[in-house]
Amino acid sequence: QVQLVESGGGLVQAGGSLRLSCAAEGRAIGTYAVGWFRQAPGKEREFVARVVWSGESTFADSVKGRFTITRDNVKNTVYLQMNSLKPEDTAVYYCAAGRARGGSYSFRTSPQNYDFWGQGTQVSVSS
Repeated sequence: QVQLVESGGGLVQAGGSLRLSCAAEGRAIGTYAVGWFRQAPGKEREFVARVVWSGESTFADSVKGRFTITRDNVKNTVYLQMNSLKPEDTAVYYCAAGRARGGSYSFRTSPQNYDFWGQGTQVSVSS
């Protein structure tokens, strides 16, 4: 199994930036689709971004134009660069890896289609 460790969370003012890291151990991260999800207090777990084997990426509408996702196969790490942060971005952020394949947006963004999860890292954005 692959183990995932998130890092890079913290407290930032609105308009600021953070870069989250998802480091994989035990397997090559390039063999997985890797997604970022977040869960805010009182809300359901929400899809944020995803990168697949080919490097193709997918973003939730709420973060398009502000967040980017990249994969570094040498460091075995996926990054989520978060810019122009808003208070609404406050949540615990999780990275997840899976190998299930599906063409629909709902399939690709469903937590059920990811098998391995990190422990989460807190992102707090003040107004």
